[in-house]
Amino acid sequence: MTQSIRWLQDEIADRMLQKLDIVKLEAKDLLLIPDFPGAHLQFLAKRFPNASIHSAQELDASKEPLRLRVSRFWRSVFKKDTRFSLEVYLKTGRIDLPNNSVDLIFSDLLIQDLADPKRFLGECWRVLREGGLLTFSYLGPDTGKELGAELPVTGIQPKKLASPWDMHDMGDALLGVRFADPVMDMELLHLDYESPKLLIDDAVNLGLIEKPAASASTIGDLPNKLTLELVYGHAWAVGKHLAKAQNQLAYIDVNQIGRKTRSDSA
Repeated sequence: MTQSIRWLQDEIADRMLQKLDIVKLEAKDLLLIPDFPGAHLQFLAKRFPNASIHSAQELDASKEPLRLRVSRFWRSVFKKDTRFSLEVYLKTGRIDLPNNSVDLIFSDLLIQDLADPKRFLGECWRVLREGGLLTFSYLGPDTGKELGAELPVTGIQPKKLASPWDMHDMGDALLGVRFADPVMDMELLHLDYESPKLLIDDAVNLGLIEKPAASASTIGDLPNKLTLELVYGHAWAVGKHLAKAQNQLAYIDVNQIGRKTRSDSA
């Protein structure tokens, strides 16, 4: 997502934080992926004051407001915060953190842009500690339905989201990579536009259409609204020490088997 759509990331991050208020979790390390220059960092730092914050940096640090750069610098000194490039993750598919290193992953509007969301979920499982939480949001398949292939507009080329998963697909994928107790939720946002140019700009930045060669003023019959399907979810990393079941059989490491003795009165 680009700077012009930052308002949406901020708004959805705020809604995610409200949902996180009811979750009981003590976090020593948390991961923001992606990490964009919004208010969510300050809220998470306040919610988890003793936590180190690791982040997948979305933008070049020089583009961040000076106040935020200063805040990040002092946090890195006293809280041992670390940052890595989101671009590196998008190229390699690997989160640049060790196994079992964070207690909370906060991912705002990323999954719809990933070619393989299940790989991302697997990486989240890898870096979460036992009892850790993954919380996320993404754009669902009904996003931009007004700009479907049947739209009779010359000069507009609709695009499909990289991962048009509904919340049932995501719930199944979470269970498939061994997350426990997934909770999914969905809401629709309806955006009204005063001009075709504003709608086209947002649709391009959201990845819903190709950037048209013609100017917006020469493109007719555009809708004046846009639907965004927002999918929210969270799931827990539980039972990480147990081996994954294969062929309907669960294999348990011998080191996980303890010996229990009892005295008989008979």
